[in-house]
Amino acid sequence: MDFRYSPKVQELREKLLAFMDEHIYPNITVYEEQLAENHKNGRGYGPVPIVEELKPKARELGLWNLFLPPEYGEYSPGLANLEYAPLAEIMGRVTWASEVFNCAAPDTGNMEVLARYGSDAQNSAG
Repeated sequence: MDFRYSPKVQELREKLLAFMDEHIYPNITVYEEQLAENHKNGRGYGPVPIVEELKPKARELGLWNLFLPPEYGEYSPGLANLEYAPLAEIMGRVTWASEVFNCAAPDTGNMEVLARYGSDAQNSAG
């Protein structure tokens, strides 16, 4: 089996690595501080502001819903599991990074349901 990255995966890897270097790694302390603040204020499971701030940036760069397989059409980047795996590995280097790219549970399952059965209005929001 050929495990070399396709040009599409290589391009996404480079974009993802750059995003991690520019936005994720420098904000690890910010995330921890904001999460601690959430806990202090009784919102331990609420959104963390830095994650919400970075989501639109990731989406603009096409680093969104990377896990959705090709059969999800316009909502998918068109990657097979083998192609998604090296991207998941990069996101997994920081525990909260996959959420920035809408690739964390339960978002993944919810996005599959919306992509398959949701209305246009529901899908434009996700």
